[in-house]
Amino acid sequence: MRKQIMLAIACLLLAACDNASKFKVEGSIENAEDSVLLLSHCTLDGVQKIDSVTLGKNGEFSFKVDAPTDCPEFYTLSIGKHIINFAVDSTETLTIKASLPRMESEYTVAGNKSSEKMREIGIMQQKTQARLVEIELNENMLPGDKIDSIESILNDYKERIKRDYIFVEPSSAYAYYAVCQSITDLRGSFMLFNPLTNRNDVKCYATVATAWDGAYPNAARTQQLCNMAIKGMDNTASPQQRALEVDENKISETGIIDINLPDINSNMHSITELKGKVVLIDFTVYGAKESAERTRLMRSLYEKYHSQGFEIYQISLDEDIHFWKYSCENLPWICVHETDGTATRIYGISNLPTFFLVNRNNEIVVRSDFMEGSLESNLQELL
Repeated sequence: MRKQIMLAIACLLLAACDNASKFKVEGSIENAEDSVLLLSHCTLDGVQKIDSVTLGKNGEFSFKVDAPTDCPEFYTLSIGKHIINFAVDSTETLTIKASLPRMESEYTVAGNKSSEKMREIGIMQQKTQARLVEIELNENMLPGDKIDSIESILNDYKERIKRDYIFVEPSSAYAYYAVCQSITDLRGSFMLFNPLTNRNDVKCYATVATAWDGAYPNAARTQQLCNMAIKGMDNTASPQQRALEVDENKISETGIIDINLPDINSNMHSITELKGKVVLIDFTVYGAKESAERTRLMRSLYEKYHSQGFEIYQISLDEDIHFWKYSCENLPWICVHETDGTATRIYGISNLPTFFLVNRNNEIVVRSDFMEGSLESNLQELL
């Protein structure tokens, strides 16, 4: 009798599972016979495999999966490195048709508006990435011209994404996908919209977060968006005017106020570590129009005098971290980045670029605003 009861309970549980709301994704992948098609769920904790099938000669496939309940969710169909992204709102049926070897760029999707929009975004994203790589590989372009071209391409792409996808329907799955997308070039991947460093990007995250909070208030993805927006607002807020308090431990016996900031590899560098050298402390923005020409001048001085004990400690105030890393990746001197404004307040920086010359005793000798003669002539006196 006990066995019969247990069997009945098992049957009821199985029936309940079978009756769970499901979505269906079906279609065909041409030129993919004997290939393994993988269906995965893109969660906040990473990509999780759901199911797979070995395709036959006609390439047809069909998957049935439990439908999302709290908010739209994101999935991929993949064969090796070929990936198609799509979204699911509830119990819809999606039809996806593609063909190898260009499965990720030449496919159709029907049955879900957000997935159709994600296809459009994906194609633009791939074209943008290809243009960036083409510029990075162009040996005939000067570094400054490369930076300007890359910045222009990314700005144009961001403006189109904001106009046509984020602000049109911010509560949609495709708006979430658009604002969270990454760009990959020869130097790795980076967030297209980074609310932690860019005030304008915060507005994009805040718009989608507010819309999702109204539509899906209890979803983990909504909480993620809200957290990013709030943290971004804090990080990019304009510094309030207040009395400057300097930790006495940061003031060396020579009177210089130390700076300790990270380079592109997160290694920390301080001014006091350079005692014994003549140092140019340079506050700059690589995104400024005059930056390329100025960098060429500084490289000339560095190559000429570095062997005599000359060092450059260059502090970037660029909002775009990736842009800063790209700009200084091949520079031979110390390149660091500041995000909280402490060093700029300590050194009273109101205009950029501004630099200071520090003698071998770690003492500031002259500031660029009050310098007489050329930088090189002042440098020669200290060396």
